Amino acid sequence: MKGKIPTLIVLTILVIGIVVGVFMVRNRQIFRLGASGEITPNDVRITNITESSLTLSWTTDKETVGAVSFGKNETLGQTALSEIEGQSTLHSTVLTGLEPETNYFLKINSNETEFDNNGVAWRAATGPQLTPGEDSVVISGKVLTAEGSPAGGVLVYVAIGGGTPLSTLTSNDGNWVVPISTSRTLDLTSLITIDQENTLAEISIQGGEGGVASAQIYPIAAKPAPPITLGQVHDYRNLPASTPGETPGANIEIPEADIQESGFEVSETATPAASAVTLTSVNSGETVATAQPEFFGEGPKGIVITVTLESDPVIDEVTVGADGEWSWSPPDDLSAGTHKITLSWRDAQGILRTLTRSFIVQAAEEPAFTATPSATPTPRVTSTPTPTPKPTGTPTPTPRVSATPSATLTPTKAPTPTATGSSLPDAGSSIQTLALILFGISLLIFSGLTTFLSFKKRG
Repeated sequence: MKGKIPTLIVLTILVIGIVVGVFMVRNRQIFRLGASGEITPNDVRITNITESSLTLSWTTDKETVGAVSFGKNETLGQTALSEIEGQSTLHSTVLTGLEPETNYFLKINSNETEFDNNGVAWRAATGPQLTPGEDSVVISGKVLTAEGSPAGGVLVYVAIGGGTPLSTLTSNDGNWVVPISTSRTLDLTSLITIDQENTLAEISIQGGEGGVASAQIYPIAAKPAPPITLGQVHDYRNLPASTPGETPGANIEIPEADIQESGFEVSETATPAASAVTLTSVNSGETVATAQPEFFGEGPKGIVITVTLESDPVIDEVTVGADGEWSWSPPDDLSAGTHKITLSWRDAQGILRTLTRSFIVQAAEEPAFTATPSATPTPRVTSTPTPTPKPTGTPTPTPRVSATPSATLTPTKAPTPTATGSSLPDAGSSIQTLALILFGISLLIFSGLTTFLSFKKRG
């Protein structure tokens, strides 16, 4: 009997150890399953498709840190972070540096847990390289909360002309700008045709916990559009059209008999101030040999210029300095190929003006601006303030994309994403596993020694 007691004790300890280990693992798994529902991506949309970039946006019930893993096959291999820094229930990630006419696989990482589309990765295709259209069409507006304050950092989606959806994020003051002329046909092979008076733009706002909103408006009346309030549905289709860039004129005729010379002498020379914004650093069709060209020009001091770079979607603002000069450079390197930059501003009469230039980025061995000598100014010191970057991306309330589209995105009912385990290790998991293994090995060794000693005493 004395020889059997140690064996029973060891068996009891072993059983307790197994039960405790299973309990710990089970509880940890239950906790993760419960938490994954709150961090699961919802309302997943693919927007702003070009030949070299696209935007993936989604929402979560709980504030999380978001990222996107992507690649040309299911092994992925690349990661892009969300435009929204820190934790948020709204997420928007711009994937850049993509290859034209190429299929990409996408998975969403939410708080270090990777989600796919019901067991398969989301898929999206880039389009062929297109020559930017001559006429750039931009719409803008402002989003307000239900209380009437600016809604910053919310998602704005725009669908127009049956083309690919566009999206952007509002600035801190609730403003947004979307270049709708970058929308492509669904086969991605051409840009859509927009009649500003008859092509309806459908705008939807995703404000997360702040609610959603929608509006319908014709582009001619959306420069800017009236404010869109979260929680409301707006119908702006009957707003009167106002053609931008049309300045009222006047024709005053003075009879010759009334023309008399003044007794004052007026100097024929004066220093005129710039009455319009100019872009002197690059001409249309010019080739530049740097991935981060500097754009500069002149304008009335204090004028706020909205800079829209349509090929690698960037929307920013810069203010003309006291010396009447401004300058701006893209925050990231531009991809090789054709790009279009559009400047938008309001003149002294409040009329929206635009200036568009197309240019080509190629190898950096050549001088930065080679087309004309005027594009290489002498160095100067300016008082141009540093522009305040806006979130970028660009837009639309469109059907969710299917898990397996072809060269285009096939709208389907959005399936519920499923967690597939993070590509990043869970903090502390390896230590817990090692501890359990060592605990089990110790119990087995202790059990074996005790059993051996017990039988030896019997002998």
